[in-house]
Amino acid sequence: MINITVSNATPIISLSSVERIDILENLFSQIIISETVYKEIKAKNSYGYHEVDLPFIKVMPVNNKLYLDLLLNQLDQGEAETIILAKELNADNVIIDENIGYRIAKNADLNVIRTLSILLKAKQSGLIAALQPLLDEMIVKGRWYSKDVYNAVLIKAGEV
Repeated sequence: MINITVSNATPIISLSSVERIDILENLFSQIIISETVYKEIKAKNSYGYHEVDLPFIKVMPVNNKLYLDLLLNQLDQGEAETIILAKELNADNVIIDENIGYRIAKNADLNVIRTLSILLKAKQSGLIAALQPLLDEMIVKGRWYSKDVYNAVLIKAGEV
């Protein structure tokens, strides 16, 4: 059975920044992104620019634009399209880090995962030995997490 996982840009960029995009492929086999998410990542030659063209990442158009305007009141276009695409495909998972997008996806009855949860799964499945070095490197490369979130994920990972 194929697992359908749709991702927003931030998780791809974050994992690319620490050279661990392979975690997505190992955990989910295939990642689907909207055309807008693809364009966001390709907009500048930075983290994720080359990785987004890997064979396990598939770009798909959003067909139902009906809810796009409604979602654009609260989300950027990439997040809105990620949620709509996940609904259209009846996705098993949707990967969104931003709080508002996460809540809206949850309210849409989607199984929402964040990058830190992916790192926890990677550690539990033996893909990484420790979470903290990757988390610290993502922070150095531009991601921000509150002290509470940082500590909570390290506690869940058994690293505190």
